[in-house]
Amino acid sequence: MSRQQSGTLPATFARALDALRADVAPTSIAIAYSGGLDSSALLHLAAAYAREHEIALHAFHVHHGISDNADAWLAHCERTCAALGVQFAARRVTLTKTKSGVEAAARKLRYAALGDMAREHGVRLMLTAHHLDDQAETVLLQLLRGSGTAGLSGMDSANAAPELLGNADLVMARPLLPVSRTELEAYVAANAVSYVEDESNTHPRYARNALRHQVMPALAQAFPGYQERFARSAAHNQSAQRLLNELAVQDLAQCLDGDSIDVAKLRTMSQDRAYNMLRHWFHTRALRMPSTAWLAEMVTQLVEARHDAQLLVTHPDCQIRRHRDRLHITPKLADLAGMRDPDDEGIFFKAGHSFSWSGEAQMAFPDYGGTVHFDDADEGFDAEWLRAQKLMIDFRKGGERLKPAHNRPTRGLKYHYQACNVPAWERGRLPIVFAGRELLFAAGIGMDCHHIQQGPGKRIKLRWQSSE
Repeated sequence: MSRQQSGTLPATFARALDALRADVAPTSIAIAYSGGLDSSALLHLAAAYAREHEIALHAFHVHHGISDNADAWLAHCERTCAALGVQFAARRVTLTKTKSGVEAAARKLRYAALGDMAREHGVRLMLTAHHLDDQAETVLLQLLRGSGTAGLSGMDSANAAPELLGNADLVMARPLLPVSRTELEAYVAANAVSYVEDESNTHPRYARNALRHQVMPALAQAFPGYQERFARSAAHNQSAQRLLNELAVQDLAQCLDGDSIDVAKLRTMSQDRAYNMLRHWFHTRALRMPSTAWLAEMVTQLVEARHDAQLLVTHPDCQIRRHRDRLHITPKLADLAGMRDPDDEGIFFKAGHSFSWSGEAQMAFPDYGGTVHFDDADEGFDAEWLRAQKLMIDFRKGGERLKPAHNRPTRGLKYHYQACNVPAWERGRLPIVFAGRELLFAAGIGMDCHHIQQGPGKRIKLRWQSSE
């Protein structure tokens, strides 16, 4: 590309940024600046735009410390920004070994650091140097991983990514997405833009590098212009994914019963439609997207089992349970001292914890997973009587009975839990409080009526609050 041809790039960039500013209305802009060719071209384009439009520009650099040249790259970036009059900020991060590998760990830390710097400087629009070739690589890499339409949609021109950036107010935009790497190389050469070379970009052990240096050149030779066609495919997948999302929103609204899914309604859906809705359900709860194989197994276990079965499927971030023909997403519950299912056999029962009440508004019991609150009430236990009792908190062991009101019969706790619609998996984690041998209170049900009083004097009502 000649110098004259490369002059069209600033106009393309300006149009993209004008549209972004109309949507986001930022008071300042930042770029993610590594010092490499792509981000160096972005820096010079953004600096010229910022001068012309009198808008503050920041450059954010993340120092991973992986390369021996990392300090030199940071110094280069700082000098370049000073020469251009661009405000510069850097953040050092430390990589640790993870199952996902160095590349994925570095990406996660890099974006978190960029989000932090944007928050510190009050930036709501951050630009990255992703371009047309990056889009093609992303689509092909996702295809090789067996991704669906969401993965094959590639990168958006702009999006919010609070789970990645840790900053819900920040929009990440890619104004160079329609621009090829060849165009950027020509712009850098024509304008004498200096940049650094990251030696890791040529190492074939990274999947993206293997595509970039071994696969993409062969595609370019056999299918010239393949990048634009990949980008069109990504746009088609984005359109298809938007339609799937709209359908999932409608289906979820039809199947939701509070925070749970009505299994009977789920059974009326085709398999594909059910999977689409369940993936959206996970997305709304900020959970990692399950694989198709895991989703199929979950549906088989939780949906096709008999209607009264109490079932559990474990997800990396949570647990999926079925109760009264409803699917529930529940947190992974930590083990609690003495917790058990009282209907199981051969379980060791830990003794309860004795305590006295001296007028506190609340008392924490970490081994039981929460706090007992002692609230003032018009009807409740006499405060002086309660002070005099030797109290004990425990988990139920089976056989405990409670009378919730004078006009109601004494029943076993299992009956009361069922009447209060307390799911089976929560019952073993709900503590009970005794005075001597008398049951005073059962979390999830309420207080026994035998010592409840009205009239003059201070009355106390017990309330349990889980810490989970």
